[in-house]
Amino acid sequence: MRPMFVFLTAKLLNNGEVNERTYRGASVIELIHTATLVHDDVVDESNKRRGFFSINALWKNKIAVLVGDYLLSKGLLLSIDNNDFDLLKIISVAVREMSEGELLQIEKARRLDITEDIYYEIIRQKTATLIAACCSLGACSVKPESVDVETFRKFGELCGMAFQIKDDLFDYGAQKIGKPTGIDIKEQKMTLPLIYALNHCTKKEKNWVINSIKNHNKDKQRVKEVISFVKEKGGLDYAVSKMLHYRDEALKILSAYPESDYKSALELMVNYVVDRKK
Repeated sequence: MRPMFVFLTAKLLNNGEVNERTYRGASVIELIHTATLVHDDVVDESNKRRGFFSINALWKNKIAVLVGDYLLSKGLLLSIDNNDFDLLKIISVAVREMSEGELLQIEKARRLDITEDIYYEIIRQKTATLIAACCSLGACSVKPESVDVETFRKFGELCGMAFQIKDDLFDYGAQKIGKPTGIDIKEQKMTLPLIYALNHCTKKEKNWVINSIKNHNKDKQRVKEVISFVKEKGGLDYAVSKMLHYRDEALKILSAYPESDYKSALELMVNYVVDRKK
């Protein structure tokens, strides 16, 4: 999906044409993204990735970390070897922000004191910044130093925010998406549905939920009860409304550009982000 954002943005801005820089940008973003997934599975101690065994499950953490580092360096060198320093800056900022987002989430998970605003900042850095980089790369590859580079960075960020909220909603659903339901609760991750529920319940209910997440997150029955509680308090409906808000803001940015097959394809991509089943 991420390389598609690179190509479609470039084609939208350049009358359907791409160049070698566009191909390199798309390749780099996929290498970087794959590296972050490999490292994420180590950090999260996850044995599955989209229904398949993760690298750390097959060959342990040491090899998984080294493979992730190798993919990261290959991506960065692809830009350096071709003097794509403007593209490299976009990618490097994204990698820095993704790391900051992960650290912020870990810090907040310890105290379970995350607010809705902090949640948005975490997902902006962790997820949205990479999709923002995709669209920014696409624009920069064909229109360097143009206002479109920042415009499409913002467009990608909005798509990424919607994407992560959708991902967080999967944790409360019954759909089989390659990872177990309730894993965010097990890992003490405070996502939007849970934050909303905690802000709209009694002090007694809040204490029960916090205690469940801190001390009983490995208890499958207790996790199921927390999921039911979040649903009853309207946490899922609220998260869906916020996800659709980000989608609409992204579509509003696209509306300023002339009609084309590439604009239509990007609109489809935005809608896919919120409609996807996995």
